[in-house]
Amino acid sequence: MALSANLFLRQSQSLVMTPQLMQSIQLLQMTHFELNQFIAQEVEKNPLLEFPSNDGEAGDERGAGEDEPFGQPPEDAGSDDGADNRAEALSSDWYDNGGSESTGRLNDELDANYTNVFPDDGGPQRLDAPELVGQWKSMPGSTEGADYDLDDFVAGQLSLRDHLAQQIPFVLPDMTDRLIAQNFIDQLDDAGYLQTDLVETGERLGTSVEQVEHVLAALQTLDPPGVFARSLAECLAIQLRQKDRYDPAMQALVDNLELLARRDFATLKRLCGVDEEDLLDMLGEIRQLNPKPGSGFEAGVSEAIMPDVVVRPSADGGWLVELNPDTLPRVLVNQSYFSRVTRNGEDHAFLSECLQSANWLTRSLDQRAKTIMKVASEIVRQQDAFLLNGVDHLRPLNLKTVAEAIKMHESTVSRVTSNKYMLTPRGLFELKYFFTVSISAVEGGDSHSAEAVRHKIRALIMQESPDAVLSDDDIVDMLKKGGIDLARRTVAKYREAMNIASSVQRRREKRALAKVAGF
Repeated sequence: MALSANLFLRQSQSLVMTPQLMQSIQLLQMTHFELNQFIAQEVEKNPLLEFPSNDGEAGDERGAGEDEPFGQPPEDAGSDDGADNRAEALSSDWYDNGGSESTGRLNDELDANYTNVFPDDGGPQRLDAPELVGQWKSMPGSTEGADYDLDDFVAGQLSLRDHLAQQIPFVLPDMTDRLIAQNFIDQLDDAGYLQTDLVETGERLGTSVEQVEHVLAALQTLDPPGVFARSLAECLAIQLRQKDRYDPAMQALVDNLELLARRDFATLKRLCGVDEEDLLDMLGEIRQLNPKPGSGFEAGVSEAIMPDVVVRPSADGGWLVELNPDTLPRVLVNQSYFSRVTRNGEDHAFLSECLQSANWLTRSLDQRAKTIMKVASEIVRQQDAFLLNGVDHLRPLNLKTVAEAIKMHESTVSRVTSNKYMLTPRGLFELKYFFTVSISAVEGGDSHSAEAVRHKIRALIMQESPDAVLSDDDIVDMLKKGGIDLARRTVAKYREAMNIASSVQRRREKRALAKVAGF
C-alpha cells in the first residue's frame, strides 16, 4: 500500500475544559476566606471591577447628589450663589458662637453663657466644626466613620514563650544562663514539652552539660507546673514535687504509666507497695494533674466559622433556607467607565478583555450561589427528621441521591459540600456531616444512618452501670431489638473510633471511680 497525504473532513464532539471553566469549578470548593482573596486579586488587576460602596453601588455609578454635603438640596448643585448662601446660613446658625441674637437669647433663657467658658483664651473663637465632625467620625463608636475591627479593642493573647520569658530573670540572674534558657524556650512545643538532647545542646552552645542541666532544673520550677518536661512521666513528677507528693510509692506509679493505661491495678499495687485504698487516692491525684501544661496558652489565632447557609423554621411549618449575606461576595462591573474610555478609542482591546473577564466572574459567582442554594435546600428536604428530632433521626444520604434530585453531577455536589457550613436550630454543621453510610435494618425495615448508630452506641455505653458493663455482643443484641442489624466487629470499630475503651477496661475504671466517689 502506497503512502500518500490525504485530506479528510470529519465531525466530532468533545468536551474542552477551558481555563475559565476550570476556574468556575474551583470557585465552587473555595471557602469564604479563599474566595475573598481571589476576588481581591481580580479587582486589583481588572480596572472594570469594583467593590460596592456602602449603598451597594459602584463608585462611578452613584447619583449626582451623593457626593454633596449632608442636607444639601440637589437642585442647587450647580449654583455658586446657592452654595454661598448656604455656607453663610450655616455659619450664622451654629458655626459662629458670638454675635447671634438667637444664641444670646438662648443663653439668657437657659442661664448658660457658653461664649466665655474659658476666659483666659482671649474671648470667643470660631470653632472649626467640619474638623470636629471629622474627628468624631473617626472615633470607634461612630457609624459615620471608617470601618473598624472589634478585635482591635481586645487584649492581646499572652503566648507560652512570653509568659516564660517574663519569669526567667527571677530564677536565672546570670546572663549566660539566660541565653541557654532562651534557647530552651525556642525548642518548646505547643504542649510545653522540651524536645532536645542536653548533650547536643551543650556542644552546640559551647558550654558544659552540668550548666545546661542546672538551667533546665531552674526552668522546670516555672509556671505553669510541668513545663520543660521531656516526657509525660517527668511532667507529672515535676507537678507532684511542687505539691510535695512525690514519695516512693508515687514515683513507682509514675514510672509505670503503661500499666495505668492498661488498667492493670493489681500489678500497680504490688509495685507501689500500697493497698487498694491508697492506690485509688494516688490515681485521684494523678487525674488532677495537667499532662499538657502549655495547652492553656494560645498557640495561634483562632478563626470563627462563618456559616454559608442559614436554616430557620418558617411560618408554614417548613424550613426557610437562606444564603448568609455576610459570606456572599460582592463585586460590580463599572460599565460607565468602560463606555467612557472606549468612546475615545483608547485601549479598546485591553478593556474588552477586562470586560469579558469581569462578566465571567460575576456570572460564576452568581452560579456558585445558586448551586450552593440548590444543594443546601435538597439536604434540608432529605434531613427534615434530623432538624426536628435530632441525630437519632439522621437519614442515610449519599452524593448520588442529591445529585439526581437537583440534576447535577456528583463531583459538583462534592465540591459544593467541601468546607461549607450550615447553621441550623440543632447547631452548626459542615454540609458533609449530612452524608452518612447506610446501615441495614432488621427484617427489611428502613435503613439507618451510621452517625445515628454511633450516637446510639455512645448513649448505651454512657448509661451503663459499673456492675452491668455492656460488652460488644450485648450492644449488638440491644441494637437488634431497636431494629438495627449490625455485626459485632462493626460495633467494635465504631467504639474504637469514638475512643471508648473495651468492656473490661471500662469495668475496671468505673469500679475505681465508684470507690473514689464513695470515699
